[in-house]
Amino acid sequence: MYLARTKKDKAVVALKVCYKKILEQEQVTQQLRREVEIHSRLRHPNIIRLYSYFHDETRVYLVLEYAPGGTLFSALEASPNKRFEEPRAAVVLKQLCSALAHCHKYQIVHRDIKPENILLGKKGQIKLADFGWSVANKHRDQRMQRQTLCGTVDYLPPEMVEELPYDERVDAWMVGVLLYEMLVGGAPFAAEQPTETYERVSNLAYSVPSLAALGQGPGAADHHGSSGAPPVDYAERVALLWRRRVIVFLHTHISKHHAEVTPLRAW
Repeated sequence: MYLARTKKDKAVVALKVCYKKILEQEQVTQQLRREVEIHSRLRHPNIIRLYSYFHDETRVYLVLEYAPGGTLFSALEASPNKRFEEPRAAVVLKQLCSALAHCHKYQIVHRDIKPENILLGKKGQIKLADFGWSVANKHRDQRMQRQTLCGTVDYLPPEMVEELPYDERVDAWMVGVLLYEMLVGGAPFAAEQPTETYERVSNLAYSVPSLAALGQGPGAADHHGSSGAPPVDYAERVALLWRRRVIVFLHTHISKHHAEVTPLRAW
């Protein structure tokens, strides 16, 4: 990845360079073609723009929007206890869900949502990036059904782990894992071996720490503004959101097992 300027208007862009020989060796040439085809169609303020692409005899170049804030992963690593306070996590979640709503509108599934694939713009807004594992439904009149195991181990949903058909709702699961990681400081199903992680995912074996365990103490303030709502235990709230596999969009939602979700303003 390189920083570059366009000749015409001197705009700063990111230049991703892929070597054709390596693409062929790893048998991912077609995957890169699909990434370019899908990513170039997307226009959304919370999705990194793919402006253009070109190639020479040995390399393929992707001209991407530059995000000066780095990755969400780096931001988490630099935060106390490697986690965000609820208000900041809520902003990230809202923007990410808006980006995914746009993808799903065109039946595009990202399939690799994680902090490393979320960038930060100059004002701190999130930018969903890296569509290398993304896939689009070519039959718009039929529901997408995929079975490819892909993505990052700690974020894999039960459908992938159990080799079952899946659709765009796998993104909802991954956002739930991200929400947990932002609030708790680590992935809920992380283990030393991938097989153990798969088992935890299949059995929904996770725990939610208390406020005291997170270093906030029993008297920590609950973020409900001035609405007068009674305090809600932190662990109880996160567990509720996780069980419901919630994604809250601006005015819609995706939830695999429940028809009702908690609106963003009520968190």
